[in-house]
Amino acid sequence: MENWVLLRKGADFQRISKKFHISPRIASLIRNREVIGDEAVGKYLYGTIADLYDGMLMKDMDKAVSILCEKITNKKKIRIIGDYDIDGIQATYILMEGLKALEAIVDSDIPDRMKDGYGLNQNLIDRALEADVDTIVTCDNGIAARNEIAYAKSLCMTVIVTDHHEVPYEEKENEKTFLLPPADAVVDPRQEDCAYPFKGLCGAAVAYKLVEALTEAMGREVDELDYLMENVAIATVGDVMELVDENRIFVKQGLEMLKHTRNIGLRSLMECTGVNAENLNAYHIGFVLGPCMNASGRLDTAKRALELLNARTGKEADVLAGDLKALNDSRKDMTAHAVEQAFIQVENTELKEQDVLVIYMPDCHESLAGIVAGRVREKYYKPVFVLTKGEEGIKGSGRSIETWHMYEGLNRCSHLLTKFGGHKMAAGLSMKEENLEEFRREINARSGIQKEDLVEKIAIDMQLPFSCVTESFIRELYVLEPFGKGNEKPLFAQRQVDVKSARILGKNQNVLKLRVEDAGRTEIDAMYFGDVKGFQEYVRAKFGENSYMQLFRGRGNGITMAFTYYPSINEYQGIKTPQIVIQNYK
Repeated sequence: MENWVLLRKGADFQRISKKFHISPRIASLIRNREVIGDEAVGKYLYGTIADLYDGMLMKDMDKAVSILCEKITNKKKIRIIGDYDIDGIQATYILMEGLKALEAIVDSDIPDRMKDGYGLNQNLIDRALEADVDTIVTCDNGIAARNEIAYAKSLCMTVIVTDHHEVPYEEKENEKTFLLPPADAVVDPRQEDCAYPFKGLCGAAVAYKLVEALTEAMGREVDELDYLMENVAIATVGDVMELVDENRIFVKQGLEMLKHTRNIGLRSLMECTGVNAENLNAYHIGFVLGPCMNASGRLDTAKRALELLNARTGKEADVLAGDLKALNDSRKDMTAHAVEQAFIQVENTELKEQDVLVIYMPDCHESLAGIVAGRVREKYYKPVFVLTKGEEGIKGSGRSIETWHMYEGLNRCSHLLTKFGGHKMAAGLSMKEENLEEFRREINARSGIQKEDLVEKIAIDMQLPFSCVTESFIRELYVLEPFGKGNEKPLFAQRQVDVKSARILGKNQNVLKLRVEDAGRTEIDAMYFGDVKGFQEYVRAKFGENSYMQLFRGRGNGITMAFTYYPSINEYQGIKTPQIVIQNYK
């Protein structure tokens, strides 16, 4: 089920159009993204590095900078401990680059997903102790590691936490008591009493803010760190942060830098995966480059992706990039099988009737749990946890829907968990195997989910006749990029569309090409990259077998549908033709 909603947000679009030299349609699309007021519109359209906030506004940033200045001056050994996903890898690289430039004695460690699990643990601390490390700096983790940090402090280590995840809390009688780790400094904008104006940074962005503040405190040129914005951009998109406010600037600037990156490893990865640097956009990070980096932490070790970023020769970079691509190709095959098994489990058990799906797949590679949860969430539009068998108990990942805060849901069942962490839309967790059924019951009983929460809302920006889908209008839409979570591609709609013909294309028969005509008698090509079989079944059920057969013979008649779409350009043999890419239909 889907609920199509046409956005009707008002503003003086003519005035905005004249002031910012954009069309009234573009002004309307910007307003639909809750960008309100001239200052906000100006920042959205033309925001630069100069519009980024001062990292010193973050709680404990002054403490972290002061401690690190002293440690660097006194030649104390510092170890960065990151995470095995794309955000943790980029954050580790950023801290390493920033600290090396300040002549710090620094190295790094990243947990092994299978042996160590997520975040800081005693094994990592013991390794640091054996290496005579004086100071640990976490990135993209640490906020939930109270016991582990207490252990490090008992060994007389200095610990600085940089993170962006939710601060753990206990709740009694609707009162939250936040549980901060006993670190020497905790830099996380999500702390309740942190004055930083933007809470939506990824871990790599928090790391960038730290090295920026530290560099300035040590009297060095901060501009020399600008190149690291490309790493912040990769992490922001790869960790699916909202592309609003500072994140939009980081990604916009970072993408431009990536097109001309000096990083040998990133250049090799783009070449290896067939990404044209000149046309690079957020899609390529989210669906091509990012998954290759994540694959190293999923199936091998994230240190391999870090080695790619640190590659010093083209030959070394090419080998590492090829390895990451091969790992990701393997990951795709494993994922497809696991997703199919998850669908079978939901369809053939009582799970389908539950509001929160808790799927136990003991043989699934635990690194795939989050991806599988995301695919199941897309199909059923429900919060999903996918759990696998670990060395101690079971562990897994969850993906949520917009109307349900996953971290808060887990917190209500914390007594059944050995470890958990995350935020509104995603989380990780572990528990004893004997707690599985009780967890499944309680997470549903305490979810608070209403029936209407499970109906996906499709927000349509405007109804747009096909006659308006021109090359010039499509070029206008470029000012809204980069697209991603929080700044989605505009969604247009048209009703009363006659579907004239249909063809299935692609090596895997997974692309649908339609010829369609709207009430204004404008014909246009329409591409659909979604569930082609589902589309075929819909047409058969609604219009009958005969109409279905005629449509695929190129003689469609009487098939009238409504579509949501995004306009694009099809370029073939140098000829550019406007087309639409269908997102939803009914």
